[in-house]
Amino acid sequence: MNTPEHNPENTLGQPPSRDDVKRWRQYLADERAEAATYRDLARRRTGEEREILLGLAEAEGRHEAHWLALLGDDAGRPLRPSFRNRLLGVLARRFGSVFVLALAQRAEGRSPYASDPSATSAMAADEQIHEEVVRGLATRGRNRLSGNFRAAVFGANDGLVSNLALVLGIGATGVSTSFILFSGLAGLLAGALSMGAGEYVSVRSQRELLSATRPTQITLTAAKELDIAANELVLVYRARGMTLAAAEHRASERLGLLGCDCDPSFSLQPDEDDAVDEHEAVGTGLGAAASSFCFFASGAIIPVLPYMLGLSGALAVVVACFLVGLALLATGAVVALLSGASPLRLALRQLGIGLGAAAVTYGLGLLFGTSVA
Repeated sequence: MNTPEHNPENTLGQPPSRDDVKRWRQYLADERAEAATYRDLARRRTGEEREILLGLAEAEGRHEAHWLALLGDDAGRPLRPSFRNRLLGVLARRFGSVFVLALAQRAEGRSPYASDPSATSAMAADEQIHEEVVRGLATRGRNRLSGNFRAAVFGANDGLVSNLALVLGIGATGVSTSFILFSGLAGLLAGALSMGAGEYVSVRSQRELLSATRPTQITLTAAKELDIAANELVLVYRARGMTLAAAEHRASERLGLLGCDCDPSFSLQPDEDDAVDEHEAVGTGLGAAASSFCFFASGAIIPVLPYMLGLSGALAVVVACFLVGLALLATGAVVALLSGASPLRLALRQLGIGLGAAAVTYGLGLLFGTSVA
């Protein structure tokens, strides 16, 4: 049988149809774009991460060669990659951030090769593995971002929903537009200060709790004074999660009864640079407070904008709900992109929760206003 390089055929041994050629050419364009994205990301990395990204680019190059072989003379002029891959390429060249890796992770997870008979089983397996590789590369960036990002998203969402609910609830009672405006601005300031202070206390407390659980260096200084027969070090290491046999072995190492010190991590407090992940996942107190304050304020100002622009009544309510709805969709989509989930699903979830809470408050405001009247 002729090889695909000389006589391209589909899986049934027939010459490729026009649809086959069109699909293969699109695959070829996307593989080239993905390889270029990984190379662009690699330029911003060093060491092991750079090697991994270049390895991914090399794998995409093998997939490119497969489609070139199937297409033969039908390869023609290069097509434009899909919009998703073009977007990835632009982001990789401009930013090279965790957002790109999150998008790349999602793109790898949606590969059509598993259901396309023209792709080999090895190629389909490659794409599944690539998703896990990219997920691993994105993990550290997500850890660094997650603490302050959590505070930022929570702050923005809380500002949007709480101030919209406040504005709609007060407005439904029939008070003047100026009263609604000043109530919204007061809610913005009070909420932003409360969020900032709360996040600072919360994050500081959590970091202090994490620090209290880390091993100290006391076993280094106290070991030489311990009663060898009682050997309290065994209790120390068992309390840190070691089995009885492992704890006894480790205690013997610390007391100098064995010729090695095989696992110093159970005695030494790691240097700050080596133990940042758990704290990065929490964020810093000031960083979380600043993020919460700024993002709460940026979210809370949106429901007030129509009233600041002089709108009133039903028109102001509709415009406020529309603007807040757009912002909720945007925050949900950003969270989804970072987590590798469906942007549409999370955006609609944010929208439903936010506007649902505001609708309840508006209904209560109408009820309260009627009862007062």
